[in-house]
Amino acid sequence: MSTTTACGPAQDSGYRAVLGSPHVTRLLGGTLIGRLPTGMAPIAILLLVRAEHGPLALAGALGALYGLASALGQPLLGRLVDRHGQTKVLVAATATASTAFLLLPCTGPTRHPVLAALTVVAAGLATPPLEAGLRALWPVLLPDAGHQRTALSLDSSTQGLVFVAGPLLATGFAAGAGATTALVATAALGLLGTGLVVTARPSRAWTPAEFTEAVHWTGPLRVPGLRVLFAALIGTGVALGAVNVLALSAAERHHAGWLAGVMPAALSIGSMLGGLAYGRHAWPGAPAKHLVAASIGFAAGWLSLLPDPAPAVAVLGAVLPGTFLAPLLTAAFLTVDRLAPEGEATEAFAWLIACIGVGQATGTALASTFGPQLLALVPLAGAGAALWLLHRFNDRLSS
Repeated sequence: MSTTTACGPAQDSGYRAVLGSPHVTRLLGGTLIGRLPTGMAPIAILLLVRAEHGPLALAGALGALYGLASALGQPLLGRLVDRHGQTKVLVAATATASTAFLLLPCTGPTRHPVLAALTVVAAGLATPPLEAGLRALWPVLLPDAGHQRTALSLDSSTQGLVFVAGPLLATGFAAGAGATTALVATAALGLLGTGLVVTARPSRAWTPAEFTEAVHWTGPLRVPGLRVLFAALIGTGVALGAVNVLALSAAERHHAGWLAGVMPAALSIGSMLGGLAYGRHAWPGAPAKHLVAASIGFAAGWLSLLPDPAPAVAVLGAVLPGTFLAPLLTAAFLTVDRLAPEGEATEAFAWLIACIGVGQATGTALASTFGPQLLALVPLAGAGAALWLLHRFNDRLSS
């Protein structure tokens, strides 16, 4: 765990310096490729079920199962990484997930939905914790605090590409060669990305901390500040899960089918732009202050979408909360790095990712009942309050 101040001035915290550091580009690229299955799998599963003339409800349920299992598996795998190192865990997890993707078409989801559900759950639970693992490597790769913040901003900004490129790749493979091919490509990209990471020297050399006493079974959750932060980020995930339903409902109301895909993409583009801007400069104040400001900005960014604006305005409106998303995530990861117990950083990062994932699944499931606009705004107001409390009562975060 890094204990340096990550937001003070650095001699050279530009992207060129970070990307020019040894192994950084390979690990960033490998993690991005290895996480593409997260964006591809839900669409590939949906297309497989529909290709077998299965009901949409079954397709949606299997996709939701995958997303939920993927989120829940991250902390467990993160704990294993903290105990046994990255190589063994990442290789075993990726092999399991890829095998499950390859076996899924053989289960005949429409004829054997229970077997298909078990296979989907296995694929989700075995999602390799590449994102958490990379963030545990930053202090090793980049000792300079300013470079770490820049790398985290770049990392958080590019992760949105997973949910833009992933669905496009899945639909492209399915349209060209069938839904089964889309799942084969999902498995292959997961293996490729993880292979690039685990064969890189920093990942192979990363060793877990030696624990002098037994760690509590709750792991990083025993830290009160982390519990508050993770609960707040569930609200962020709820909003992200609701945006897909918001886009679809707006597309139907305005008879503009393109809006269903363009609005989530606009959110991702805004996140990329905001993250790149955030990482380019050394902003004053501690990460906890940035976390509060970004959370409030993210919540306020949804206001322009509440009146159900015209399609073009809705697309521009989706960019607004997106510009605060990557800075929010970057500041959250830096805050977790300060609060996580020694030797438990990977699990702590994985819990952050899991809470956002659980929130996304919840937001998608509840949006049609309570209204996507409500779900996009109200949980984030609560998240802003929780983050303010975190800033208020954790003095060491503000030093």
